[in-house]
Amino acid sequence: MIVTIRADTPGKLKVFIPFDPILVEAMRRLPNRFWDPDRKIWLIPDTREHLNALLTTLHGTGLFTADDIDLSGIPNAEPAAESASKPVIEPASELAAEPAGKPSIEPGSEHSESIDRLLERYREALVSCHYSERTDKVYCQWVLRFIQFHKSRHPESLDEKHINAFLTDLAVSQNVSASTQNQALAALLFLYRKVICRDIGLLQDVIRARESTRLPVVLSRDEVVSVLSNLADEKRLIANLLYGTGMRLMECLSLRVQDLDFSRNEILVRDGKGAKDRVTMLPASIKDPLRKHLLAVKALHDRDIADGWGRVQLPDAINRKYPNAAREWSWQWVFPQERRWTNPSNSEEGRHHTDPSLVQKAVHEAVLKAGITKHATCHTFRHSFATHILENGYDLRTVQELLGHSDVKTTMIYTHVLNRGPSGVRSPLDSIPKE
Repeated sequence: MIVTIRADTPGKLKVFIPFDPILVEAMRRLPNRFWDPDRKIWLIPDTREHLNALLTTLHGTGLFTADDIDLSGIPNAEPAAESASKPVIEPASELAAEPAGKPSIEPGSEHSESIDRLLERYREALVSCHYSERTDKVYCQWVLRFIQFHKSRHPESLDEKHINAFLTDLAVSQNVSASTQNQALAALLFLYRKVICRDIGLLQDVIRARESTRLPVVLSRDEVVSVLSNLADEKRLIANLLYGTGMRLMECLSLRVQDLDFSRNEILVRDGKGAKDRVTMLPASIKDPLRKHLLAVKALHDRDIADGWGRVQLPDAINRKYPNAAREWSWQWVFPQERRWTNPSNSEEGRHHTDPSLVQKAVHEAVLKAGITKHATCHTFRHSFATHILENGYDLRTVQELLGHSDVKTTMIYTHVLNRGPSGVRSPLDSIPKE
């Protein structure tokens, strides 16, 4: 794959990248970037800082080398390209979701070629074990940071004490959370056990980040109504599903038409967290709005078919097994994006599902309009769903099944926020007669 960067209008650079879900997600995290849907290009400010950030982002995907990025049309771009090939990893307080940009290995360093091959085998092992695309990317980032921390030494020459030093540095110097440190450890254990085929001994010298016990943010029923009333159209329908079913945001946005069973009042959640399927309820109050929404989506799909497109991305190898499935109505997204994307490898156009950032932004604005001071997000609807059905008297096991938790201990966190704790106890201050 080749990326071409050229000067555009004054103060802007235009970036031509091939279509790839990993690239699209990486570009969306780039600050001050802009997507031009008409020309199908990305635009960034024409500054050295933004160019360096772009190059670091591209290298961080693991899909490119310096030879794959064409900077010939930008004067004096060599310093920026050089600095991007050797980015500095800045300390961060919280890296649990996604570590910062990829720390690349110097091309001329010892073992550089074998390290590249090791990382390739590492990615292949993750894919063969059916890890999610997001996990693949984050784990690769941690392995690269581990190698960079030890001055580009090959992992085969490192052992337990080097892992100890890296994990301890995360906790002491970078003050990361315990979950972040555990995530880094999991990535390294997978590397040594599955790729290098060497078991890791005791890690007793690791300085662990302190585990924190945090209660979920829960909205009251009135607060939920207030937030929902400040949403409109598709965003409101999505928020209703999040609160009415307990689905995660990406589980909701990844729904296909065939996953909705109106006759049984069920929704099949496919490939949820931990690659697990589950069934949750389809709220009766949302069936009519959902049917109307699907009529509009069907009309959109029919227009795409008439224009010669209308194909959707399919999971696993279904596209090879059923070549026409990508055009079938049952496989279409329940919440498709407004604009079609084009696959540059075959010039096919299709639609992906709605971007989660659009829903997150809409919910954030709705929370502000409702005057709610709690740190409420899309995931807060899931917490509120679990708490409110427990308040309605349903048993913990039922809630566990609906949420898709493997262990009931995870579900038990919601018992701490029921009206049976401090808010269900009368303060002795209220028993003192008022003067």
